[in-house]
Amino acid sequence: MEPFFVCLWVLAGVCAATWVLSLVTGEHSWVDRIWSVVPVVYVWVFAIAAGLQDARLDLMAGLVTLWGARLTFNFARKGGYAPGGEDYRWEVLRGRMGRGAFAVFNLFFIVIYQNVLLLLIALPAWTAFPHSTALNGFDLACAVLFLVLLVGETVADQQQWVFQNWKRAEVAAGRQPSPRFLQTGLFRYSRHPNFFCEQAQWWVVFLFGCVAAGSLLQWTVIGPLLLTGLFIGSTVFTESISRSRYPEYAEYQRRTSPIVPWFPRRGGEAVTARS
Repeated sequence: MEPFFVCLWVLAGVCAATWVLSLVTGEHSWVDRIWSVVPVVYVWVFAIAAGLQDARLDLMAGLVTLWGARLTFNFARKGGYAPGGEDYRWEVLRGRMGRGAFAVFNLFFIVIYQNVLLLLIALPAWTAFPHSTALNGFDLACAVLFLVLLVGETVADQQQWVFQNWKRAEVAAGRQPSPRFLQTGLFRYSRHPNFFCEQAQWWVVFLFGCVAAGSLLQWTVIGPLLLTGLFIGSTVFTESISRSRYPEYAEYQRRTSPIVPWFPRRGGEAVTARS
């Protein structure tokens, strides 16, 4: 069977599974739970279909596996796989939508749209599949850039993890955490450095397909484009929640780049966590 059709069968299976599980459990983070796994499967489908003899596909599969392993670890340590580990934003959204409207949203956006997106971001492997050529300098540059972004996302998530653990300890000790959200480290230069690195890694995967085909004009650009759009929407929604919880978040927004890391604007200083 052609590898693309294998991927379509996987897509159909994960759509059905995540939808049924959301109905049975009443939780709507099942796509989040397979987010770091399914794209890895898709890329390996193409690499295996090439007999593991295509150096570029093997490299892409290896890099995407590193991405998936890191993201799975971070999601697991935050309790994402535990019962009740639903993303808090779905609960907020349920409160803003009627039951019927959210049921439709769950099926068509959370389940179908997001799962299709996970296939689309992996399809540069399909572009590379019929273009089996030796690795070149562009491939190596893409690999180095991917690894730099992987390190950046790892550092950002670790900084957030340390901060959230400190914040929980402060609350448990009966103290008011100050600051109430992370503003230092990589978060001094971007309000969401992990989001930036995540999106950029999939733009690099797209570039691998372009290198294989010898042209930037590839329809698979739709994958990273839609992913970027999803992250922009998610960022706007997440920050609306943050502003409602923390009035001082508006000042952080004023001085700090939303996604792409950049030097902070003058006026107002980042607040460092203190015991």
